[in-house]
Amino acid sequence: MTRALALATLMMAAQIMGTHAAWSADAAKSEAPKAEADKAAPVKAEAAKADTAKADTAKGQAIVSKVCVACHAADGNSPAPANPKLAGQIPEYIQKQLTNFKPGANGKAERANPVMAGFAATLSTDDMRNVAAYFAAQKPSTGAAKNKDTVVIGQRLYRGGDVAKGIAACASCHGATGAGVPSQYPRLAGQHAEYTEAQLKAFRAKERNNDSAGMMRSIAAKMTDAEIRAVSDYIAGLR
Repeated sequence: MTRALALATLMMAAQIMGTHAAWSADAAKSEAPKAEADKAAPVKAEAAKADTAKADTAKGQAIVSKVCVACHAADGNSPAPANPKLAGQIPEYIQKQLTNFKPGANGKAERANPVMAGFAATLSTDDMRNVAAYFAAQKPSTGAAKNKDTVVIGQRLYRGGDVAKGIAACASCHGATGAGVPSQYPRLAGQHAEYTEAQLKAFRAKERNNDSAGMMRSIAAKMTDAEIRAVSDYIAGLR
């Protein structure tokens, strides 16, 4: 009787250990992708930093003084509302836009703009990196919201979006102060309201298609002219 009980106890212990081992293996397997993603994130960030570190801002400044200054100003703080401020912008974003402006082998650019296509066509990958690094290092000028009647609407859309219409909050990607996220989302703070409004409308009309996974086109498609104008004005005052 005692021997049988001992044998049963041993068998039960072995079964429990086997179940625990299987559970541990499954848990480890399910955690693996997350662990790999967590491990890859800092590596990706460091790679972006290293790439920026290779840039030569002096060479970038030389190009800017000859090619970009007329529209964007020497320090990237364009005085013309139709031309974006580039000072303090995320360098990877500037480089991506220059790359997208440059016509490909088929003669078409990912971001259509006849003026920028002409300038980008003359730039090498190193030139683009250097220009982006130079503009990113400049101090951005501040802007201001001009329409007090729409600032509440603009603030609401920027900070919280519109759940009923499926409009995501701008702050969720571009940050509460519009500073953007390195390597991912551009800086918006202080940008000319007229330029931001023009880009949102271009996304809505699918005239601009170089957004990741169609994210901006999807959001802009749900916005009215009044909403676009209000959030663009609000963004101009962020700092």
